[in-house]
Parts: sequence; C-alpha cells; structure tokens
Amino acid sequence: MKHLFLLIIGSILITACSSGEGGNDPEPSPTPEESELYFPTIGSNEWKTISPSELSWNTDAEDDLREFLDEKGTDGFIILKDGKIVVEWYFGDFTADDHHSWNSAGKALTAMTVGIAQAEGFLSIEKSSQEYLGEGWSMLTAEQENNITVRHHLTMTTGLDYTVDDPFCYDKECLLYKNEPGTYWYYHNAAYTILDQVITNATGIDFRQYSYQKIRDRIGMQGNWVKLGYNNLFFSNTRSMARFGLLCLNQGDWNGGEILTDKTYFTEMTNTSQYVNPSYGYLWWLNGKSSYKAPGFEALVSGELIPEAPSELIAGLGAFDQKLYLIPSKNLVIVRLGDDAGEGQLGPSSFDNQLWEKLNAYMD
Repeated sequence: MKHLFLLIIGSILITACSSGEGGNDPEPSPTPEESELYFPTIGSNEWKTISPSELSWNTDAEDDLREFLDEKGTDGFIILKDGKIVVEWYFGDFTADDHHSWNSAGKALTAMTVGIAQAEGFLSIEKSSQEYLGEGWSMLTAEQENNITVRHHLTMTTGLDYTVDDPFCYDKECLLYKNEPGTYWYYHNAAYTILDQVITNATGIDFRQYSYQKIRDRIGMQGNWVKLGYNNLFFSNTRSMARFGLLCLNQGDWNGGEILTDKTYFTEMTNTSQYVNPSYGYLWWLNGKSSYKAPGFEALVSGELIPEAPSELIAGLGAFDQKLYLIPSKNLVIVRLGDDAGEGQLGPSSFDNQLWEKLNAYMD
C-alpha cells in the first residue's frame, strides 16, 4: 500500500513539457561504443549477465552504493553494460515482477511514439497541432492556436499559461495564452499531455495501443499507460524500463530491427531542441550543457544539469526520483525506480548528483 499511495501522489505532482525553436543545429547523437550490444529475448525472462569484477569495477564500493539506494527509498535498480545485466537489486517487499510508475520519465516513451508516427507519415512535428486537434482546442484565437506546432508541445515552448490554477488540466478552459510559442520554456504538464490526443487523432489509433504496438510489444516490455486525474502515466516492472533504455541506447533499433526508422528525429530528440533551455531535447533531459531550467522554476541556472554525471548523459527523469540514464559511449543504461529520495523534485535533483558520486566510485 505504501508504494501505491506514493505512486498516486507522485502522479499528481508531476509536470511536463511543450516545445520550442531556435536552438543550435543538433550534433550527431553519441553512438554506442564498438562492442556488440546484447538484446534479451522477447517473451522470456532470460537475460545475460556480466559481473562487476569481469568489468574491473571497484567492488569495494558496491556495499556503499547498495546501502545508499536502500536508504533513499529505492525499489528497483538495474545497471546494463553492453545490454547485459551487471546489477539488479530490489529492496523491501518490491520484486522484479512489481510494477512502478515511471512518472515523467514516461515522457521519453511519448517522444519516441511521436517520432514513429511521424516516420510512418501520420503527422509532422512542424505542422500546427491544430491540424490534429481541430480548431478551438484551447481558449486561444484561431491564429494563436495555428502558431503552436507539435514540436512546441514536444519541447515545452507552447506559450500556454502555466500559472493557471491547475497546470495539469488540459480542458479547453484551462488552456490560455501567455507567451508567443517558441520564446519561453516552462515545464507545463497540460501542454505535454495534449500530445496523447495528437497521436490518437493523427494515427486513428488510441495512443496507448499505438505505443504498445510500435514499442512495447516489439521489444518485449511489460506495462501499461494508466490515467490518473489529468495524467497518463506508464507503469511497468524495472526490467521493462531497462529494455526501453537499451532501445534508446541503440538509437531506436532492437536486435537488428528498426523501431524508430527516422534517425534524424532521434538525433534531434536527444540534443538541445530550442534556445531557451539548452538542457532539454524532445522530452529528454541532457547533461553537459552550459545552463538549464528546472521544472517549476522560471530562472535559467548556470552550469550542468548533473555535474557529477558524464557530460554525455541523456536522461528520462520523473517525479520522486524515477531515473533512466543513458551513457552511449560506455554502453550503459541505468534504471532507478522507487520512492522520493528526499528532494521532492519533479525532475533533476541533488539525489542525481549523490547517486552519481556513488556510481563513479563503483564503476571507476
């Protein structure tokens, strides 16, 4: 019951994204290092492992990492190297079969789903979202609506008013004009959630079923989208998040099969997407940039998102410290699901830095 209560409360506190323009030309996404990736079999619990000692990791630091994760309310924790499991830990009464909400880390799933729908010709992120939602989906004028593109929803720059009483509400009455699209970044959940309607209307298939068909079922994930209030949250076991991380590590390909065929979209998704928040792509967080904006705040903060983490880190981050980390040059995927680690942040928090201090000591 503790986990269910915290998951429901976590869903209420998440905030999310829109979109923007004007960023620098994206750099090619980091590619996995020159070693063959292993992909676990679909429909099987078998998953190859490799020991920390085989990787020459500092096993003396393992207990410290495990104790830290336990103290911080972690439920499930996985490290993949070259697709193989190095670490798989569960804490308390949480098991490998238990499902946990990804919270806003699930936005990474939405970002890839949008990319697949575009690659299949159902939509274009450069077109107005009005084309897929119909005129009058907000309280804006028809002209103001027409200026908001799908890309703006993807990059948190729709210009919709995030100061409304309920920033999760995507009812027409809650969607008001505040800024010109593309000129201001703010983590506005309602503007993000509307992408679900865009996908549904563009494809003619409910966005849940579309994402199951195009991603979940093709890579052997478990899990489902669950509607809680205004939020659509993805719940799965820990290994399923690791499978999705492995898919993203390999730039949308799974064991020789292309899930996301548009590699340009993948590159754009995992690079700075607009000029107002360098540390944000298409619903993914990016480390190694000169500044960032955090959820719930208007100020631009100087410095890297997670200073202790590798600069190339790409992350899906969710409320109450749900973490999906990718380190492409080292073929690493790291998953952390659990309770709030104590910071109460919606996205990046000091927990990220503390965790990476422990990880660096362990994997060095």
